Amino acid sequence: MTIKSHSSAAVEFKSSIFSVPVLSLASNDLILIEQLLNEKVKLAPEFFNHSPVVVDLHEVNKKQLVLDFDDLAAVVRKAGLFTIGIRSGNEVQQAQAIALGIPVNTAPTSDAKIDSKVKPINAPADAEFTDSESTTVMITKPVRSGQRVYSHGDLIVLAQVGAGAEILAEGNIHVYGSLRGRALAGVQGNIGARIFCSDLQAELISIAGNYKISDDIHGAIANTPVQIYLQKNTLVVKPII
Repeated sequence: MTIKSHSSAAVEFKSSIFSVPVLSLASNDLILIEQLLNEKVKLAPEFFNHSPVVVDLHEVNKKQLVLDFDDLAAVVRKAGLFTIGIRSGNEVQQAQAIALGIPVNTAPTSDAKIDSKVKPINAPADAEFTDSESTTVMITKPVRSGQRVYSHGDLIVLAQVGAGAEILAEGNIHVYGSLRGRALAGVQGNIGARIFCSDLQAELISIAGNYKISDDIHGAIANTPVQIYLQKNTLVVKPII
């Protein structure tokens, strides 16, 4: 009998950074939470459909509100979302999460340090990195459907971003081509981040968690260079003159 040897391991762990929406709750009213979740999902069904989320219970527990995690997880799942982690939960909530097979403390807190040299998710082979305090990522080829690129600093794309693609940056985003996919700037809460693009046809734009979908941003600004920034918790889309 001949035993075949494998030159590479069948299982391998690799470090990577994934951007996952964080559902931050400040109320224990499950009826209200369900209502607001459904409203959010209806605004951007393609973005939220079967989306993984990390539940942040910091504000709930800070206010000493009683919240049963089993019931909350059921509400989140009913809205079409998948809870893949919990953070800032108390001992009871963490025990409930573990019993459901949901990890605890899976997302970095706001004061956690993130390695600025981690390669972006599914980065195209041409991705270039500029060494600085916060790494800037430069892409010179199109970002295609299904690709997701993450930058710990600014993200510069010198080509188009296709429909179904997603680009994320902790800093600013610059797209020197058509932006047809999803662009999320300031993803770690940087409200001063901006998005600049030559042709805005995006499915979704977001800065520090504040977002607009395609129905809200198309119209007179189509095929026009624009900048997008946050003003009083509202996204402003303004032509670049």
